[in-house]
Amino acid sequence: MANGVTAQSPGGEAVPDRLKAVQDLCDRGEPLDEIMSLVGPGGRDSAFDAEVLGGPLGARMDLAVKRGPATRRELLTLVRPYLAGVDQKVKRELPVARRLMCHLIETRSDEELAEGETLAEVVAAAAEPSRRIRKGLRWYADLPFKDELPADLYRLRKADLVPVTHIDDIVWDGGRLRISGYAYLAGLSVRSRRFNRATVVLRGPRWLPPVRLRTKRVLAPEATHGAREVGCNYDWSGFTAELNPFALRWRGAARGVVSAVRRRLRSRPAVADTTTWRAEIVFWSRGARATGLLRGYGVGRSERPAGRQLRPGWWVRPVWTSDRALQVAFQPNRAELAGVSVDDEHLKLKITLPGRVVTKGHARLGGHRIAADFSPGSSGTEVTLDLAVPALLQEKDGRRLWVEPKGDPAATVMLGDLGETRFTSGDREITVLGDRRDRVIVSAHRIRPVISSAVWEGTTLVLRGSYPDAAGPRAVSLRHRSGLSYQLPMTRTGERFEVRFEPGAMDRFGEPVPLASGTWNMSMRHPSGEIVPVRMDHAALEGLDESPRTAGGHCFRIVSTRFDVPVVLSEEDRPANEKGLAGTHVLRKVFYPQQRTEPLNDATVYVVNEGRLYADSVRAIYEERLRRGDDREHIWIVKDGAFTPPGPATVVRTGSREHKAALARSRYIVTNSFLPVWFRSREGQVVLQTWHGTPVKHIGNDQPHMRRDPRPPVWHRQAAEVRGWDVLLSQSPWATPVLRKAFGYQGEVLESGLPRNDVLTSPDREELAAKVRARLGLAEGKRVILYAPTWRDYDRKNAMVKLDLAKAREALGADHELLVRGHPMQAAPAVPDIARDVTTYPDIADLLLVTDVLVTDYSSVMADFAVTGRPIVLYGYDLAKYATKRGIYFDLPEIAPGPVLSTSAEVIDALRSIDEVAAAHADRYDAFRATFAPRDDGKATARVVDHIFS
Repeated sequence: MANGVTAQSPGGEAVPDRLKAVQDLCDRGEPLDEIMSLVGPGGRDSAFDAEVLGGPLGARMDLAVKRGPATRRELLTLVRPYLAGVDQKVKRELPVARRLMCHLIETRSDEELAEGETLAEVVAAAAEPSRRIRKGLRWYADLPFKDELPADLYRLRKADLVPVTHIDDIVWDGGRLRISGYAYLAGLSVRSRRFNRATVVLRGPRWLPPVRLRTKRVLAPEATHGAREVGCNYDWSGFTAELNPFALRWRGAARGVVSAVRRRLRSRPAVADTTTWRAEIVFWSRGARATGLLRGYGVGRSERPAGRQLRPGWWVRPVWTSDRALQVAFQPNRAELAGVSVDDEHLKLKITLPGRVVTKGHARLGGHRIAADFSPGSSGTEVTLDLAVPALLQEKDGRRLWVEPKGDPAATVMLGDLGETRFTSGDREITVLGDRRDRVIVSAHRIRPVISSAVWEGTTLVLRGSYPDAAGPRAVSLRHRSGLSYQLPMTRTGERFEVRFEPGAMDRFGEPVPLASGTWNMSMRHPSGEIVPVRMDHAALEGLDESPRTAGGHCFRIVSTRFDVPVVLSEEDRPANEKGLAGTHVLRKVFYPQQRTEPLNDATVYVVNEGRLYADSVRAIYEERLRRGDDREHIWIVKDGAFTPPGPATVVRTGSREHKAALARSRYIVTNSFLPVWFRSREGQVVLQTWHGTPVKHIGNDQPHMRRDPRPPVWHRQAAEVRGWDVLLSQSPWATPVLRKAFGYQGEVLESGLPRNDVLTSPDREELAAKVRARLGLAEGKRVILYAPTWRDYDRKNAMVKLDLAKAREALGADHELLVRGHPMQAAPAVPDIARDVTTYPDIADLLLVTDVLVTDYSSVMADFAVTGRPIVLYGYDLAKYATKRGIYFDLPEIAPGPVLSTSAEVIDALRSIDEVAAAHADRYDAFRATFAPRDDGKATARVVDHIFS
């Protein structure tokens, strides 16, 4: 029974606080003895013991089991005394795998548990929640040692029957509220309607009878596609439930009467109050029964369910809680907005309190208390607020409006039947809008573009709306979470605007590509430099078409999330049997092994960076074979529609059925990085690993984390990958032993030079460079400076460009072009307009063709660019830190082909006098090229093709 008191441990500390402290230690990877000293002895607090064993401590126990005998022995020493004090009831109600582990720790010997694999077997088996068996009407886990231990230890209890729910839509249909989605118990397949029932129940205040909704199961294959459990089928876990609002109306009225009587007994006037019901779903699935909250919604319409007025002033509103749980509220509009007016100095709001006569009180705007004029009338009270416009314009956040009549609880002001209002003041605007629950929000901010229409014209998405700011060119920025962005020109006519673009054919340096999978947010950069968000017109939300459109091999949706935030959603168009973990599991474990038994085809598979690019040495080898007229089958693996290769090649989507078949049955595989984890080279296949440059920073086994004991999973992943390589390309005799040691590779190494660098010494390089310049929009005659730093393991999310581009532009003048290329493993760089961001340009070899001066740090690109003989400047602002944390293979200041500088100012000074700097380092440059790129003579590709494919 709730009593308003937070649960306390015997030591006086709140249980949630102790749990958070333990969780923090576990998240930081602190030693187990420190964690156990905080946990303390078992049995002091059953609630804490249950939470900590089922949560952070239990997860840390699982991790310790995987780390070898020494760590397991430490686990037994520290945890066994604690478990001895824990109440048996607590242990019995733990999740079954955790329950079994605790039992084994308490009953088995140290020798068996520490040196053997007993605990490891349990942890590994528990990772597959589909391992469940039914005996009679009870469910049990199919875990190790079930023939040796009591059956009750394996019985699935409440902690194991985890409800998974998702709401797809909440709409009003014929006066009834219809809720649709899917719900299942994790690990228990739902393949048909038989023995499969679910009922949605609304539970309000304890003494009110619950509301049971008419619920039926429906087909929902998307539940299986989105499931985390491999091997489970949840196709019939869908449901639709209908609510007759009358059931809430009489219950809410009954609660209102009780509430009014209670207030009268305390000599207070009766006040209409909100009654809230939480939505639960009750399962009966193949003999298992469980109850769970309805929670989880999709992006779009289900986030903003509409309310419905049942009678004047009373609404039924489905609402979402902060933890994404569904509730249904029967709510009175105790205060409604009746009028809005504004002039240069004042914003006046008129609010009505229907049926209430109040003479005193005040209002609140967010946390600010505001004076209000209360004027009683025949039908209620009119409240007038006078807000100072200059003060409002200084605010940054929207604030909710409240009225607090004297003697009554505070009342949220609802928008009611009044339309939303926007007023402009210079380049800012004041808005009086309703939120997703129709509550009034007053805000002031930079004028925002507001979309009132989003329609598809074929494969073109057309956005129209209003933007009453000063005239001038504007562009909507479409930005992905990865940092990739596109600028969409805005066509303006007075206060109206229009934006047109094709999501399936976006321009990337003259090449049409679809929007990458994921969420694309919209914003606009104001001439002042401020980023202004784009919003949806609330009146247009009901008619917004959020259905998917297919183009360019992708499905696109324009949706409004978080109520009024427009986004474009993109995902690859995949068949149903390839979606989710279930689909990929079948392809990997069944289809791919079967394909490996089929005869090999005389075909070649080309893969660059897992299918993200048409570039590197792989591209050079492909184009050389086409030039020679090699008409054997060529297959390019393409991820997310990233490119379309020229020529007769077959394009295969990453992760598809065809992808598995190609890697299983093609005789040749050419790649510049690791292949998928499920791939295993077979007899007769030739895997050519071109790698992506001469290593400057430590790679592979030379990295600090790869030398840990026990070895990390990535070490074993690399070992399995390297065993499948048949030929490894090397740029130089210097690189060969480094690559062998870093990868533990014992096979053939071909010191051919890198095929990707042939273009830098090609007889046609001037003609090729002119084409790249045109593609980039670079003017002839300007000196091109490329800044191409590598990535930082310890600072990957930092998007700052360390070179001061503004000062570089000022110092170098208009006769220089500044290009910035971020590393794909680093956050996309924030490049200002004074430079060009070429991070997404497909092939860096093209960029090196047009580059006159290279500025880099510890990237292998220095060895590639040395082929050109053009100047190189090394900007090692964090050289000591990088050498310590990641490691560098040689003394960079001693043998670098150019100056190694530590500040941006030094780099800019070097660029201003680059001819003198280059001359001063000419001898070191020649020695560097002779050491690291002696075979890059323009014939590396021919050597590789002759060796492998002739």
